[in-house]
Amino acid sequence: MSDSAKRRVQAIGNQLADSSIPAVFKVAPSGPRVAGKVVIITGANSILGIGRASAHQFAEHGARAIYMCDYDGSHLEAHKREINALWPQVDVHTRQFDAADEKAVKEVVDDAVKRYGRLDVFFANAGITGPHTLFTQMEADDFMETLRVNTLSVFLAAKHAAPAMQITSAAKPSPSGSIIATASVAGLRSNAGSSAYSASKAAVISLAQTAAFQLAGTGVRVNALCPGLIETGMTAPVFDTARARGTQGRIGQLNPLKRAGHADEIARVALFLASDESSYVNGQAWAVDGGLSAGLPYVLGKMA
Repeated sequence: MSDSAKRRVQAIGNQLADSSIPAVFKVAPSGPRVAGKVVIITGANSILGIGRASAHQFAEHGARAIYMCDYDGSHLEAHKREINALWPQVDVHTRQFDAADEKAVKEVVDDAVKRYGRLDVFFANAGITGPHTLFTQMEADDFMETLRVNTLSVFLAAKHAAPAMQITSAAKPSPSGSIIATASVAGLRSNAGSSAYSASKAAVISLAQTAAFQLAGTGVRVNALCPGLIETGMTAPVFDTARARGTQGRIGQLNPLKRAGHADEIARVALFLASDESSYVNGQAWAVDGGLSAGLPYVLGKMA
């Protein structure tokens, strides 16, 4: 060991030996990141989806119970069996309902509270793309249906989850919780989706921000996740078409990473927002998009 290295080690030893230095304050314990938490996820049916990937992250990191919910229930039981096989200590419940149905949303929240005496995380992830057409050719009913599924579902999740998260017990002495809403970069910038989809996701971001302030002092946080181009069941046609044409290398070319994202990359941010590690993150719209929303698109080499 060199003399300089020895001096550094000695300095560290002297610092550790100095009892006048307080320990570092830590807001979250080491270990599983959502240990003991009760989680509800909507939009969890898709095999390629963010909901399924997030359920895996929550289960792997110690969730006590996970409710996997979707309007389409075709894969929910298979997802449950998969998680039970990998993490048998996690209670997995499946629910098939419309995330924009207030009665159904209230029922799943009430069930979590009745069974476990708590609710800690609601990941409002359900959504549809809506019509792929110019706004001048879009029917009003189609526009409103997109907002109903994408925006009303988030409103209902926050409305019913927030009071449940404030319920305390011996196991949860202080009110707390994390409401996470899936928005999109289309809600941050134009030209990333149709008018209906973009409007619905911009509204999700606004809901997250206003709810965060209206829940001031409750310990309940609300944040919006804004994915870029992610390969999911909803975007599968884009990827399938590109592969059929041999143009898959062009997918994601407008972001600095030059690629599309994976559902697991969004799920890991959802895990962070659900955990106590993000205890000071509130009212934010988190873009997870490879850098797409960080600047304006241009063709490399044309700026000189």
